[in-house]
Amino acid sequence: MVGALFLGMPGAVVAQDQTLADIRQQLSTMYVEIQRLRTELSTTGAPPQVGGGNTLLERIDAIEAELQRLTSKTEELEFRINRITVDGTNRIGDLEFRLCEIEPGCDIGALGDTPSLGGVDSAAGVPLPQPAPDPTGPALALGEQSDFDLARAALEESDFQGAADKFTTFVQTYPGGPLSSEAYYLRGEALEGLGQMSQAARSYLDSFSGDPSGVVAPDALFKLGISLAALGQVADACVTLNEVPLRFPATGAAGDAQQAMLDLACP
Repeated sequence: MVGALFLGMPGAVVAQDQTLADIRQQLSTMYVEIQRLRTELSTTGAPPQVGGGNTLLERIDAIEAELQRLTSKTEELEFRINRITVDGTNRIGDLEFRLCEIEPGCDIGALGDTPSLGGVDSAAGVPLPQPAPDPTGPALALGEQSDFDLARAALEESDFQGAADKFTTFVQTYPGGPLSSEAYYLRGEALEGLGQMSQAARSYLDSFSGDPSGVVAPDALFKLGISLAALGQVADACVTLNEVPLRFPATGAAGDAQQAMLDLACP
């Protein structure tokens, strides 16, 4: 449903950070320059045809045609990515709504808008401004790693209530941190150990939606599907589990999801 697009240009490392909108704008600029050059050639007179019609004007025509093709392809890819983003965001929003319906004390009116996947503004169709990537990796806040390790240690000791409480405090203390998605996932496991499946499902959803391409994303999506099945939402569970091998085909979670779909007799 959400794919990764890699556009490379030899000798231009910075191009990896360009958006489709940037590329389309550059192509449009090049097209204008070609048009200007064509006008100059038409005004001053094109050189006489040499050797099989391989004139400068004909070469410009070929370049112009290729630019038009690339511009069209860029717009097509941009449209596909936006459509995938909107569909994925809507599905996550629908799951949040369904979970809230079955979760005691959840206020549906307070859910708010679901953040777009990948930080893409579906209305504008362009990525929202993001902080410059740190080549050394995201920095942890003071005490963040130690607090995370304490919560994980509680889970490993089967202290599910203590782990759930510690991970809840962790995600509130370090919102949006580099360990947030994993913390939500492990919190889900702790809640699952306590038999609180609706809260566990929401925690798995928070883990996945917070970083849909992260390390724990395949397992979080799988566990979300399993939690939905445990809550009696079999149809939603089947849809969610089916996404795991589609998004993460080369993972252990993909095989687990396929087996779970067989157990649930998913269509």
